[in-house]
Amino acid sequence: MTYLKKLDAIVHDIIEPAAIVTDRDAVFPRSAVSALGEFGLLGLMNSVEVGGMGLGLAEAAQVVERIAKACPSTAMVVTMHYCGASVIEKFGKEPVRRELAAGSCLATLAWSEKGSRSHFWAPMGTARKDGDEYILDCRKSMVTSALEADFYVWSSRPAVSEGASTLWLVDSRMPGLSQPRPFDGVGLRGNCSAPVSCESMRLPESAMLGADGGGFDIMIGLVLPIFSTLIASSSIGMMDAAIEIACGHAANGQFEHLGSSLADLPTIRAYLARARIRADMARVLRDDTLAALASDREDAMLRVMEVKAVAAEAALEVTDIAMRVCGGVAFRKDNGIERYFRDARAASVMAPTSDVLFDFIGKAICGLPVFG
Repeated sequence: MTYLKKLDAIVHDIIEPAAIVTDRDAVFPRSAVSALGEFGLLGLMNSVEVGGMGLGLAEAAQVVERIAKACPSTAMVVTMHYCGASVIEKFGKEPVRRELAAGSCLATLAWSEKGSRSHFWAPMGTARKDGDEYILDCRKSMVTSALEADFYVWSSRPAVSEGASTLWLVDSRMPGLSQPRPFDGVGLRGNCSAPVSCESMRLPESAMLGADGGGFDIMIGLVLPIFSTLIASSSIGMMDAAIEIACGHAANGQFEHLGSSLADLPTIRAYLARARIRADMARVLRDDTLAALASDREDAMLRVMEVKAVAAEAALEVTDIAMRVCGGVAFRKDNGIERYFRDARAASVMAPTSDVLFDFIGKAICGLPVFG
């Protein structure tokens, strides 16, 4: 577990001390990203053959969970990097794969569009063939690390083939790209999300990741399991942090005139117990999802859809409980609870949203086509 020792040092020395400023000033956690790259953790899921650690989703989930406990914004950046890097690792050219493995660059996904919203697998942006090149025109509504990433895994409609989408490797420095405004959100304020657009952006055929029209299978078969599991892991990390703070407050908060603490109140203990149970249930489902994926179990995709929804909704409840338990103290910025409360809102509305996932799960258990 050498990588976890490296991670703990980065969290303790860099991520945790910067978390308040990262959130308050909406500062991208560049120092944390650089340290994670330097110690090989950005290349965690890249193959050993190109210089990566060659580890899998279970290890990535541990990394994201641990980071989210300290700084959910940084965890979001790392989550989207692992998602993008997984596509590039499987379909990209060796030089870029080696860059990612070395931790010298940051990847992200550029999929979300206003026109298709939570249906991320159905982009409205176009790609058309022009001689030996392809011309892309598209407006992405929200891209994590938009102003900071080196590479986007970009989606468009197929150029000439049938299918829902095609994926491309796009260098963020390419002409034709525009990033109109920085992110100023309620939560996850340091993840530098922003719209990104391209107009008449020219790409060589070598930039295509997978086959023209093959994007849907990559999105659902490769990326969705990684994304859902890591977002769930981030929610779990946030819940653990909120519970620790709330328990500490309950134990130390005194009724001096009675000689007792908040934790002596059965109502407070019941709130905390409910929070702990919800967080533990989400963790058990996350771990079962990992087991299902590792063994290619028949219910693996059902677990993938369940885990994000369950963890996201649990995080809403747990952080709300933490606010209740801590009372007025929870509204103070230095306490930390209100930051986790705000950051926890994101997972439930991040595509695919909890409501969309509930519909997908309902279709699956009723024997209906999930994406039809």
